[in-house]
Amino acid sequence: MNHVAKKANLAVFVSGTGSNLRALYKRQYDDSTWPVAVTAVVSNKPDCLGAQFAGEAGIPLFAHSPKEFASKEDYENNILSFLKEQNVDYIALAGYMKLIGAVLLNAYPKRIINIHPSLLPAYPGKQAVQDAWDDGASVTGVTVHYVDEGIDTGQVIAQQPVAVAGIDSLDELYTRIHEVEHQFYGDVLGQVVAQA
Repeated sequence: MNHVAKKANLAVFVSGTGSNLRALYKRQYDDSTWPVAVTAVVSNKPDCLGAQFAGEAGIPLFAHSPKEFASKEDYENNILSFLKEQNVDYIALAGYMKLIGAVLLNAYPKRIINIHPSLLPAYPGKQAVQDAWDDGASVTGVTVHYVDEGIDTGQVIAQQPVAVAGIDSLDELYTRIHEVEHQFYGDVLGQVVAQA
């Protein structure tokens, strides 16, 4: 009996341009076998380009500054209510510049995933591409990992190296890293969901 497997509902968390959000959203239309559907977006920066894209694309959106809430727990409880309304199965962080706290970690164990622009444990934190460039690293890359309470410390799922040799500027390195991210993140998320 042929039946189409139900796709996993994915919430993408963004704080910036949302380039990975755009790539994931496009993937669900370009690849009918991809077992993921982007069904919600969360942003801590309501005016960021990622949040604007979600609004324009008609993706259900939770866009609020944490400062609007009494505490981090209150903020995350409001996010959690939104995620439950959207029947979210997995969370993908895509340039989300806030640490995930206990409320969401407990609600989505091993189902919150992040992409980071280095080969962790090398170059954690938000300046990873700059740090690799300044360090004269010959290779950097992209890591997809499970999220825990630390900064880029969760269990690594997959990595893709990017050679720095032959790249002439920091801007060019950023471009190359983004190109890899946009394909690799969707690939790895699809594998995680398919194996669940």
